[in-house]
Amino acid sequence: MGYETIVSTETLADSLANPGWVIFDCRFDLAKPDWGFADYQTGHIPGAIFADLNRELSGPVNPKTGRHPLPDPAEFNLKCAEWGIMAESQVVVYDLADGSFAGRLWWMLKASGHKRVALLDGGFQKWKSENRPIKVGIDHSSPITKPAPCPGFDTQAWVTSEEVMDLIEKPNFILLDARTPERFWGKNETIDLIAGHIPGAVNRYFGLNLKSDGTFKAPEELRQEFLDLLGQIPPENAVVYCGSGVTSCQALVAMEVAGLKGARLYAGSWSEWIRDPKRLRWIP
Repeated sequence: MGYETIVSTETLADSLANPGWVIFDCRFDLAKPDWGFADYQTGHIPGAIFADLNRELSGPVNPKTGRHPLPDPAEFNLKCAEWGIMAESQVVVYDLADGSFAGRLWWMLKASGHKRVALLDGGFQKWKSENRPIKVGIDHSSPITKPAPCPGFDTQAWVTSEEVMDLIEKPNFILLDARTPERFWGKNETIDLIAGHIPGAVNRYFGLNLKSDGTFKAPEELRQEFLDLLGQIPPENAVVYCGSGVTSCQALVAMEVAGLKGARLYAGSWSEWIRDPKRLRWIP
């Protein structure tokens, strides 16, 4: 049996010695890009490989992209081989708590055709609170010599800025903004140069997908909350975005936990939307 949405700390602890499991630590701080790797070295889940958001889970930034554009698919495919990910591998990704960074790698692997990837429910904070084993230093991967064929990121899993422009005026479509309400309403924008949201978007802060202990809400609770937003719109007609296409991936995990599959990611998100003057006319 494989895990494709979330996995418990108990299950991961029981599987640490399983060579078929590949674990990734994705902790990150937008304000301090080098902090994640340094903090990882002070303690992480044994066997976990560090995956850096800027260097390995994003491509080069240019004047037309958002802050974290998708990397070149072929380069990501080679990185997966370097990390030792095989078709049959069970991948587990985690960050410090809420999945806001680890969800990015979950989505990238899913969009590349790797089904057996799960987010650690409760993250490293829950792992530590349960006094589970922690390793100091750096864990290294076991590369595979022959990478799998590169399928690229499934075009049915994400949308471009141009596609969003076409979609926002269609009636049977919904755009979900996973940022905090303050950023959505443009009241406290501390990251991007322009505040606001894409016209017609509905705010669904990704933190609402979690309980107070940092684990995901029950599937039936998440399902009802998302259905209340979707109304009669099918989940495959939903697109989720955030500031740069990172934290919104956690919302896509939540929708899958709820059994609502098919929602897509606006990979460029708000930080790309505001790059083009022709899109700024849509800002309320």
